[in-house]
Amino acid sequence: MTKAGKQITEGLEEALEYAKGKDTGAVVHTVSVPDRIDVKAIRRSSGLSQSQFAKLYGFNLASLQAWEQGRRNPGRTARILLCIVEKDPNAVRRALAA
Repeated sequence: MTKAGKQITEGLEEALEYAKGKDTGAVVHTVSVPDRIDVKAIRRSSGLSQSQFAKLYGFNLASLQAWEQGRRNPGRTARILLCIVEKDPNAVRRALAA
C-alpha cells in the first residue's frame, strides 16, 4: 500500500473509532456560522456581477438574487462558503479548480 493509502486508511479507522465514542485524541473544532450575512457586500467586494459570482462559486443565480434582495436567507452551507469567499476567495478558487 502507498504512503497516501496508509494515511487514508488510518484516518478512516480513527474516524470510525471516534464515531463509536472512543477517545482518539482527535482535536475537534467548533465553528460559528453567522445567522445573517451580507451577500451583496461580499459579491460587490469581489468586483463580479451577480452572474459571474454565481457561476464562479456554484450558486444558483436566482438564489443569489433572492439573497441579495432579502427575500431569502442562504442556508448554513451557503453561509459557510460565503464566509470563506469573503475572507479568502482564492482558497475557494484553488479548491474548486479543475
